[in-house]
Amino acid sequence: MHKLLAILALMVFSPLVWAISPYVHGDKVAAGDVPAVMSQVEGKLAKAGFNVIGRYAPQGLPGYGVVVVTDNALLARIKSLGGASIVGAAIRIGVKSDGSVSYMNPDYWYRAYFRSGFKAAEHTVKALESKLAKSLGAHGTFGGDVARTDLNEYQYMFGMEGFESDKNLLIEHLSFEDAVKAIQDNLAQGRAKTSKVYEVIMPDKKIAVFGVAMNDPKEGDGWWVKTVGADNIAALPYEIYVVGPKADHLFARYRIALGWPAVGMGQFMRIVEAPYIIQETLSQVAGGAPAEK
Repeated sequence: MHKLLAILALMVFSPLVWAISPYVHGDKVAAGDVPAVMSQVEGKLAKAGFNVIGRYAPQGLPGYGVVVVTDNALLARIKSLGGASIVGAAIRIGVKSDGSVSYMNPDYWYRAYFRSGFKAAEHTVKALESKLAKSLGAHGTFGGDVARTDLNEYQYMFGMEGFESDKNLLIEHLSFEDAVKAIQDNLAQGRAKTSKVYEVIMPDKKIAVFGVAMNDPKEGDGWWVKTVGADNIAALPYEIYVVGPKADHLFARYRIALGWPAVGMGQFMRIVEAPYIIQETLSQVAGGAPAEK
């Protein structure tokens, strides 16, 4: 009887034991304006050996910001994996003006981004997890729960887009170099009311990723993030990634759901236009023509 109860308890609670959340609470720093809070966090990260490559204060989200860094060991692993794994090159840390700090949980995001390559990368991911915890603190996770085993083929619900959706493609250029130049030029010119947050380019592997600030006051990041929850700020910025001549993004019914897995369908229905607004904005950045209206 005792064995049966133990088995039943394991069946009930095992999904919780194996679930994982997208964000980690870090140590608080001194409150202040967002740039001042960012500077404190950047100092900690640089001291720990991370490379600071960008910062982002989204329009319409006062009091929130994101610091973006890279890690040499992670970049080396991505280089060995190649392909769409480049989407995970940037490590995102969220800050608030009250001094709160959070960051993307490597174990969560890289299971989703590396997929079948995660096993080969697991040691690197665990080392990154420890490095972030040592430099920023680690005081529990938040943001929703997804079973570890589901992340490599994650979908918010059956029938929705996954990591390899056909809707990811923005535009195909003649070459990798053409794709990169188009994105760099368009971000520099502020096309579609955007700007560059960061870039990571591996020309020998013909892969690259660009963090994109979407600054339109009506159709940028602010409106939809406020709806689904700004505390998950370390999900931003959105990215364009390049593999060979193809410029892609992660379609938002996948990318937003991955960053906000606890959000209910009612909230998602309130941002039902966001996936196509994001796709259209990033298509222009990648070199496509504006959609006809």
